[in-house]
Amino acid sequence: MEIMEIRDAVERFRGESGTSTIFGEPHQTSDGSTIITVSRLHRRWRGDPIPVPVGVFSIHEGEPSWSPAVDHTRAALMGEFIGLAAAVIATLAVLRRPPWPDVTIRKG
Repeated sequence: MEIMEIRDAVERFRGESGTSTIFGEPHQTSDGSTIITVSRLHRRWRGDPIPVPVGVFSIHEGEPSWSPAVDHTRAALMGEFIGLAAAVIATLAVLRRPPWPDVTIRKG
């Protein structure tokens, strides 16, 4: 695949996808592969939109492949929130009805 064909394809994708997806410039590596970065615009409540990486298209010997960018921070944060929720639920359950026996002394 020629570099000009790749640029034409990227321009076509840019036109179809609107402004929320950003395709980077094609980069040629020393082994003949072509790499194209893909990002999307993350719009915050205020301020300018920030580009967030989505993945990479790599073309090696005419075969394209897609490698997604994985956000490990988001996965770790989700695990921490689930652990925190489990700890809160367990604490509330123990405070409401403790698992140890009732050892109060009653006269009677």
